[in-house]
Amino acid sequence: MSTPVTGPFAVPTRHDGAPDRVAVVVPGVGYTPAMPLLHFARAVLLQHGWTVQELWWRIPDDFSRFAVEERIGWVEAEVARAVDAEAGACRLVVGKSLGSLGCGVVAERGIAAAWLTPVLTIDQVVRGLRRAQAPTLLVGGGADKLWDSRIAQSLRQHEVLEIPSADHSLELADDARGSVEVLREVVSRLDRFVGSLGR
Repeated sequence: MSTPVTGPFAVPTRHDGAPDRVAVVVPGVGYTPAMPLLHFARAVLLQHGWTVQELWWRIPDDFSRFAVEERIGWVEAEVARAVDAEAGACRLVVGKSLGSLGCGVVAERGIAAAWLTPVLTIDQVVRGLRRAQAPTLLVGGGADKLWDSRIAQSLRQHEVLEIPSADHSLELADDARGSVEVLREVVSRLDRFVGSLGR
């Protein structure tokens, strides 16, 4: 289910009154749009005048038993449905972890993307990122077992931000203040990336 987010910002609209610049926020397995990385990503988007749609999905009860291809198929269907609901106005996807399994759909449609902790240990995800031609930002942590520094650096056509020692939540173990500084760095990079997309 997608939930529209509104705020006190001017939103560009088409002649029919619909927004012409929509960003879809895609969560992780247990990392909802209300959690810090995606919450502040939404704030950045709103400050840049985007309309934001949040995808709040219900993971199937037997999802842990899905084969990799089934997981990818499920995520791709959810992401495609959220993008299609915007009738061509979706121009950016911001996704966390599991959401990156939908990167092939995003690449095929030529949509810009910011992937926070993409799952670089799955070949299909890496292939989807290699196909992507639209502006793309990848953010990962050096201590995240689902991040691969070598692969990330090989994706030279994209912007890459790697946070040394950060885990899959882009936090530092036993370092709350350091984790806040990581969040600040990620939000700042997102702000520059979103700003670079223009109007």
